[in-house]
Amino acid sequence: MVLQAVCVTLLLTCMSIFAQAQPFAKEVAAFQQQDSLAFPAKNQILLIGSSSFTLWKDVQQYFPEYPILNRAFGGSTLADVWRYRQQIIAPYQPRQIIVYCGENDFAASDTVTVTTVVNRFTQLFAYIRSVYPKVPVAYVSMKPSPSRRHLLAKYQAANTAIQQWLATQKRTAFIDVYQPMIQSNGEPLPHIFLKDSLHMNAQGYAIWQQYMKPVLRKK
Repeated sequence: MVLQAVCVTLLLTCMSIFAQAQPFAKEVAAFQQQDSLAFPAKNQILLIGSSSFTLWKDVQQYFPEYPILNRAFGGSTLADVWRYRQQIIAPYQPRQIIVYCGENDFAASDTVTVTTVVNRFTQLFAYIRSVYPKVPVAYVSMKPSPSRRHLLAKYQAANTAIQQWLATQKRTAFIDVYQPMIQSNGEPLPHIFLKDSLHMNAQGYAIWQQYMKPVLRKK
């Protein structure tokens, strides 16, 4: 019995260490802690993805007539969202799911190709459809972050491929924020970004508000 207890303790310790070693484990655990205190209402618009959603702390003020549930975590890739799909997608029974992710996939490694990112998205989409067959899904295009100029061609190619693929799927939308965030010469608008030239200020989010709102589901 003593040996069994020791083995169980060691197993739990190893599991705890493994969980902590997973990227963004603390962020997802924080969501679960919030849920344990007050579980979110059903039928909200679920935001998932990376930091452009995470940092949109006042997103509800931009869309006061739509209930928003934000479960994005900063710095995440599509692979990270996939890793935590059962924690950040499955429990909530949303009316609609909006995805913003992909930038960090390319930034993580030069070996990540457009095909890789598109496949990661379609895999995530297939999971969403397996859990919520009729829930509308929208994808917000990768934005033209000035600090990632070297990746913009990949962003545009992936955006186009995802847009074309979504056009073959029911109950989907592609929200193009890339074009309204660039100047006529193709350069990103400098005044809509923070000093890090990666994340947006209120003017940037105002552009997103303009292009997202027509897509959001009221019921």
